[in-house]
Amino acid sequence: MDFDWTPEQRRLAAEAAKVAADAVTRFGAHSDAWMTGYSREFSRELAVRGWIGMGWPEEHGGGGRPPLDRFIVSEAMLTAGAPIAASWFADRQIGPSLIAFGSQEQRRRFLPGILAGESTWCIGMSEPGAGSDVASLRTRARRSGRGWVVDGQKIWTSFAATADFCYLICRTGDGTGHQGISELIVPMDTPGITVRPILDMAGGRHFCEVFFDEAEVPAENLVGVEGAAFGQTMRQLEHERGGVDRLLSNRLLYDTALPHADLSKAEVRQEIARLETGYRVGRLMVLRETARQGPAGFSAVTKAFCTEHEQRVAAFASRTLGLPALAWDGLGRALAYAPSYTIMGGTGEVLRNIVAERMLGLPRESKVYGSFGILGG
Repeated sequence: MDFDWTPEQRRLAAEAAKVAADAVTRFGAHSDAWMTGYSREFSRELAVRGWIGMGWPEEHGGGGRPPLDRFIVSEAMLTAGAPIAASWFADRQIGPSLIAFGSQEQRRRFLPGILAGESTWCIGMSEPGAGSDVASLRTRARRSGRGWVVDGQKIWTSFAATADFCYLICRTGDGTGHQGISELIVPMDTPGITVRPILDMAGGRHFCEVFFDEAEVPAENLVGVEGAAFGQTMRQLEHERGGVDRLLSNRLLYDTALPHADLSKAEVRQEIARLETGYRVGRLMVLRETARQGPAGFSAVTKAFCTEHEQRVAAFASRTLGLPALAWDGLGRALAYAPSYTIMGGTGEVLRNIVAERMLGLPRESKVYGSFGILGG
């Protein structure tokens, strides 16, 4: 099997690496660039090149290009630490969600701003007491004469303080659990919305609390099926969990630490070999997602493996760089941020449950009989 790029793909990779290097020169290098490297200016530059919505259908304004082209560009940007955060969410999952589930009018209104790198989005999903468990969310939208009135609270909403729109997951009607969930497009300048940035342990402020107090949303901003959008949300999470960003968030940290590793020690060489192997295995998993060759739910496997790999990278960098890393600009933040990888986008424990129950068909409960026998309970 030939894993090499075609000549056209190699040219694209070289061009993307050059553009990313120039962006780093002008805007700085960012570990976790899709979360911390925020530049609307660079997003507009990506749009001019046609590097936002690369794989979207042409009839919706996209580039109509193969999914591998977006992978190549994204890999170059993340490896270099270029500031792609301002357009990342919208490109990665909001646009595809609107193309799949939105109305023609919604696509006409919202996709051009994303493709131009002008509009930025946040995702209103997690809540206090309902992080990875979307079925437990309580933020509610009720019908009114003018559309919807939203009340509730979201937390860990990245870029809510700077976003133009929120793709809100909320509860409508009387349904519970997976029933009664709807998705709304909420302009962030809507009266009744209060945003409070959260200072995290790594010094970042992109996470936010968002409060909705009688916030009125037009009726036409409902995306897809009222009260039956849980499947839509799960499809959106497929875009979020299976991408190359889950493998390369802290590649910059690894590349910084590697030259300082003591290669005279066998255990250090072995650790590097394991990490290099992890990068290759994770890359193949992401490519399988990109090529749409994985089974349903495979993104849970990809994210679990890749984000745990990222934590191993951080542990290696911490041991290699030692205490001086805490004084290096950005490195201390990158090390402190590592625990979040297996939390955001679905915890590792939840992902393992998804794999066990939905992919492998294992029972939810089991009882142990005797010393060795395990029977379904």
